[in-house]
Amino acid sequence: MQSFKSFQQRLFQINDATFNDFAWELFLYQVNNNPIYKSFITHLGIDIRSIKNVGEIPFLPISFFKYHEVMTERWEVEATYESSGTTGASVSRHYVRNTKLYLKNTSFIFNHFYGKIEDYHMLFLLPSYIERGSSSLVSMADYFIKRSGSKYSNFYLNNLEELITTVESIRRDAGSKKILLCGVSFALLELAEKFAPDLHDVVIMETGGMKGRRKEITRKELHNYLIDRFNVLKIHSEYGMTELSSQAYSQGNAKFKTPPWMKILIRDTNDPLDIGNKRSGGINVIDLANISSCAFIETQDLGTVDSNGEFEVLGRFDNSDIRGCNLMV
Repeated sequence: MQSFKSFQQRLFQINDATFNDFAWELFLYQVNNNPIYKSFITHLGIDIRSIKNVGEIPFLPISFFKYHEVMTERWEVEATYESSGTTGASVSRHYVRNTKLYLKNTSFIFNHFYGKIEDYHMLFLLPSYIERGSSSLVSMADYFIKRSGSKYSNFYLNNLEELITTVESIRRDAGSKKILLCGVSFALLELAEKFAPDLHDVVIMETGGMKGRRKEITRKELHNYLIDRFNVLKIHSEYGMTELSSQAYSQGNAKFKTPPWMKILIRDTNDPLDIGNKRSGGINVIDLANISSCAFIETQDLGTVDSNGEFEVLGRFDNSDIRGCNLMV
């Protein structure tokens, strides 16, 4: 019989050849031990016994995390991550069974795409996120800051001049570590507008999240503006959300790459059960690191996916909330 421990032990060994087998095992485990997910499938009129392969697995709408405890089995909650939401809006809650696994996963993914965390000075510009204290992004950033081993790695709120001074201090030290500045979009825009610092030697990464702070713009418009103001060649992006355990990264070409245990599928915008060979549509995520909640998530993002599994995010469905760690319209 499969258990949380058995999935946890095998997670980082997943590859293209084993993905579907792992996903199928995890689906059977979740549908039999997650009452919310099981009830959702039943209400669709689908006989669970009729689902025979990964391609037939139903995806749980992401809104369920706002109104239900999405948990596979019952266990002691180690952490509760909440979405940022907008004023008066319901927030999503992701209950985490094992924070060590969550943070190990985030660091493994970063290492996969960018190299060792210890090779970076980690600067995080996350106003409004830090104040809430329940953000998965802040939890990940705090872990990265500590792992980096740099005296310069830190959080920044509205102290933009201090951030610029820190970059200058790092340059004077002339060490071998690279500089990463990761920030929410509206904060990076403010830094660019007010100071336009020369950050030619800094990896700039935006995590989305205009959060209703200002008029929203496209990712392309944002990147072009930041490239010009910061004197950099490209802007990197992180794609993640409260309801997931894994992240995807774009290294400056607008296309996101996923770790081996995460896959993006596209659904028909008018028929959420029609999933497969679509050029564009709603984004569905299989995140096999979501062992204790639900690994099969129907998001409110719109996008495209290519033959290599890389995806672009085009925007959101009109009725979706403005979430942190997500794309602007």
